Amino acid sequence: MQSAGNVRSIVAMLIAVGFFSLMDAVLKTLGSSYPAMQVAALRGLSALPLVCAYVLWRKQTQGLFQVRWSLHLLRGVMGVLMLSFFAFALRELPLTEAYTIFFISPLLITLLSIPVLKEKVQPRHWIAIAVGFAGVLIAMRPDGSAFFSLGALAVLAAAALYATSAVTARVLSRTDSSVQVVFWTTALMALGASALAAPQWVAVQSAHWPLIAALAVTGFLGGVAITEAFQTGKASAVAPFEYTALAWGMGLDWVFWRTLPDMYTWVGGAVIVGSGLYLIRHEQTQVVVAP
Repeated sequence: MQSAGNVRSIVAMLIAVGFFSLMDAVLKTLGSSYPAMQVAALRGLSALPLVCAYVLWRKQTQGLFQVRWSLHLLRGVMGVLMLSFFAFALRELPLTEAYTIFFISPLLITLLSIPVLKEKVQPRHWIAIAVGFAGVLIAMRPDGSAFFSLGALAVLAAAALYATSAVTARVLSRTDSSVQVVFWTTALMALGASALAAPQWVAVQSAHWPLIAALAVTGFLGGVAITEAFQTGKASAVAPFEYTALAWGMGLDWVFWRTLPDMYTWVGGAVIVGSGLYLIRHEQTQVVVAP
């Protein structure tokens, strides 16, 4: 049943967003001491040993290299380019404005799912995406002029690359296992980002190793969860739950930096959560009534 797969994938996406939000908090902390691309490289390099252990645990080493190389390499290139564009954008734009523009990715994923995955997008998914994006705009209230800068174009490029990579992962799920997708995503990201970061590499401080360990765990678990999210469910059903990152950001800002959101952020967050609950309830209802 497709709806049952959607519910499972939605739960996986919620878990993935949670782990990636925790990872972003670590990235933000490390970003004050290291170049952005080196932080991205540390993300891939630190998670790679855990991914290798995961492959051994799943006992899928023999088929690890029997994959659709063209799509894996394409995703690897897209991942490195996405990191590069987003790193550039963060130098040009405030973080809130960069996130606001990047949140167009769920809409792009849904649009791509129609011609690439041959999905029929239900009206409820369009509603959830539109309402969720409206909630993001309410919460973050970006400066309109920022949307017409080089930084904004870089974020749009990063969002397009992310959306294309997510849809490509769904295509790969038809032939390659989740273990293969997780391994090669992490390995290619580590190699590509490390190559870009090498010219400006800064020696890692001993005090930061616990943070790097946290980066490894959150990056690995988030990667496994998001791969699972796009393995079985429809991309158009899963994509709207990217917006829950805003709720995580609000909580983490308070826990680590004692920053309370304003009224607009609370209202926008409520709109986002409401759109997600609507979609989850509808998908669960479909599971119950399905023959």
